[in-house]
Amino acid sequence: MPAVDKLLLEEALQDSPQTRSLLSVFEEDAGTLTDYTNQLLQAMQRVYGAQNEMCLATQQLSKQLLAYEKQNFALGKGDEEVISTLHYFSKVVDELNVLHTELAKQLADTMVLPIIQFREKDLTEVSTLKDLFGLASSEHDLSMAKYSRLPKKKENEKVKAEIVKEVAAARRKQHLSSLQYYCALNALQYRKRVAMMEPMLGFAHGQINFFKKGAEMFSQSMDGFLSSVADMVQSIQVELEVEAEKMRASQQELLSLDEAVYTPDFDVAAPQINRNLIQKAGYLNLRNKTGLVSTTWERLYFFTQGGNLMCQPRGAVAGGLIQDLDNCSVMAVDCEDRRYCFQITTPNGKAGIILQAESRKENEEWICAINNISRQIYLTDNPEAVAIKLNQTALQAVTPITSFAKKQESPRPSQNVKGSEMENDKIVPKATVVIPEAEQLIAPGTPIQFDIVLPATEFLDQNRGGRRTNPFGETEDATFPEAEDSLLQQMFIVRFLGSMAVKTDNTTEVIYEAMRQVLAARAIHNIFRMTESHLMVTSQTLRLIDPQTQVTRANFELTSVTQFAAHQENKRLVGFVVRLPESTGGESLSTYVFESNSEGEKICYAINLGKEIIEVQKDPEALAQLMLSMPLTNDGKYVLLNDQPDDNDGSPSENRGAESEA
Repeated sequence: MPAVDKLLLEEALQDSPQTRSLLSVFEEDAGTLTDYTNQLLQAMQRVYGAQNEMCLATQQLSKQLLAYEKQNFALGKGDEEVISTLHYFSKVVDELNVLHTELAKQLADTMVLPIIQFREKDLTEVSTLKDLFGLASSEHDLSMAKYSRLPKKKENEKVKAEIVKEVAAARRKQHLSSLQYYCALNALQYRKRVAMMEPMLGFAHGQINFFKKGAEMFSQSMDGFLSSVADMVQSIQVELEVEAEKMRASQQELLSLDEAVYTPDFDVAAPQINRNLIQKAGYLNLRNKTGLVSTTWERLYFFTQGGNLMCQPRGAVAGGLIQDLDNCSVMAVDCEDRRYCFQITTPNGKAGIILQAESRKENEEWICAINNISRQIYLTDNPEAVAIKLNQTALQAVTPITSFAKKQESPRPSQNVKGSEMENDKIVPKATVVIPEAEQLIAPGTPIQFDIVLPATEFLDQNRGGRRTNPFGETEDATFPEAEDSLLQQMFIVRFLGSMAVKTDNTTEVIYEAMRQVLAARAIHNIFRMTESHLMVTSQTLRLIDPQTQVTRANFELTSVTQFAAHQENKRLVGFVVRLPESTGGESLSTYVFESNSEGEKICYAINLGKEIIEVQKDPEALAQLMLSMPLTNDGKYVLLNDQPDDNDGSPSENRGAESEA
């Protein structure tokens, strides 16, 4: 050990400038040592704090490893091996936490505590003795100043003795404080070396003990476990690389597609439309009213579920019900100068929601899907096959339907008025033996009319105040007083599908053929828009009424209706043949096809009942018998039988059921 510089105690009493100069060197060294000790203590406290934080961190880590099993991962299937591995690691971390806690305690006792004691004891002692030495030196200087001012004359022995005594006491005190101060500075030269090495010795011993116990803990069995975990991680990494390569290949393949995939309406000229859908999903724009005349459009995700139309906003967990599609109708509409809009109408005729698709293909597929769902095809055993069959039937525009023969054998409410006779208050149709060919019923190339009247034309007709001639060849009267006197009033909600001229009205097959050609033409030409009306059946006329303006669109005398029938497969299709006089003196035959919210048989039943009333009105006794056979309500009106049209026909509540005044 090299020699240590010292202050000579013998020179303390003399207190020479040389001694004072050497003392200043020792004092400077003590100041530097104090600053360094403070910095060293901060570093050691940081090490201790880090070790203490390691204890808390390992404890928290162990808890988090165990908490993995309790997490409700949505894709947590197959994590059993990971859970067991983490449980084992949690035990290992708990054992490591014990070692870290023990190491933190050792660092506190053998590293931090000695340096704190050195600073608080030795350095503080030197600082205190320095202050005492300074005070003693000041007192000595003051006493010497008094002694030096004693006069030359005969002194006062008593004063001189007191001053001398004071000087001696001050000098003794200074000598004592200087000796103590010099000794403390000399001892500090040794203590600082011990203070620097002793904490690091404790730090080293603590770390060595920690590593020894850690080595004992991680034995060969632990090495085997870590090796198996490393192999498992390596296998997962290999699977990840394989999957990443597949995803890169798929990404390149998807990005190499034609740019038309990103264009919303790239095939607008001839889109490939699937008309057999019973399910549909995709983004649509929903029209929302924000005021009397203002509207907003919101892009949402829509999908069908059974007979319901669901909507799910982006970010929502599940979708909500928007519209019940059973017995609903859907048609393309023009809305706010937007393309590809369609409207869903409820069974009671109330206008529902308006949606906008992003392309012509999407628009028509949504309309087809909602039409298929509204027929409740999804309730059948094989809905896809039923949808395909119905659409194939509609597209067979030339081939006759062979199932008509079977329909003739089964009872149905369709009537042949010309070939019927009154027996037991019922009209018994004569069976058709030979089914005529399609050319015998309808001339090839006969044009089809798909709308009754345009709304703009109707508006102009109403504002002109004149009488309007509707496309059916009927003129409209201002009022219909016969409706008030009619014994029968039945209201149905129908949608006009089309009308066409026919050759004959001797058989109901002409109605079925017209239905087939109208539906086929709509499917081929992508015509989905339909005009909705209220069909009023009375004992005198058939009236088509605009549901909004209550304007009569068409009026047929019941006596001019020669045939009427409902489709047996599609229960909501109904049609009738009307014989109208021409200006040339002859007569024309036209068939009108409708889709009803209720079963078409109910409309046929109402027409049949109206014709019966016309017949029995010729005989008052027969009319009385017919009225007695019909039930009477509390307000004195007659209604149809319970097994006939009911509240489910979707007509307004005030017109539901066939009613008549007593």
